Amino acid sequence: MPYVQRNPDGSIESLHRHARPDAGEYLDAADPQIQAFLGWNAPTLNFEQLDASFVRVTEDLIDVLIAKHVIIITDLPPHAQAKLIARKRWREGVAAVAPRLFGESGFADIIDDTGFGKL
Repeated sequence: MPYVQRNPDGSIESLHRHARPDAGEYLDAADPQIQAFLGWNAPTLNFEQLDASFVRVTEDLIDVLIAKHVIIITDLPPHAQAKLIARKRWREGVAAVAPRLFGESGFADIIDDTGFGKL
């Protein structure tokens, strides 16, 4: 796969696993035309972004294993412990600042919401 069927203007209309009379052209699955047809653009397949997201999953997994007493942090190599603790501190620091990112809007002073009742 994929054999492509093109419409009259030359753009891909459909993909097929096997050659057909109307779909005899073979393109590699990594071909940009195939990826564009499938809606897979470069940012979607950026492995650096995927790796960064997976690091968070791995951290959460380690936290769960520690919380369930499956492992203890000292089971990890010292270098891994240091990285894990540094990332945890950084995340806690960001979480502490996040609520202050949006200050008071002042709308409570302008709009009297006492007549709205319990929302």
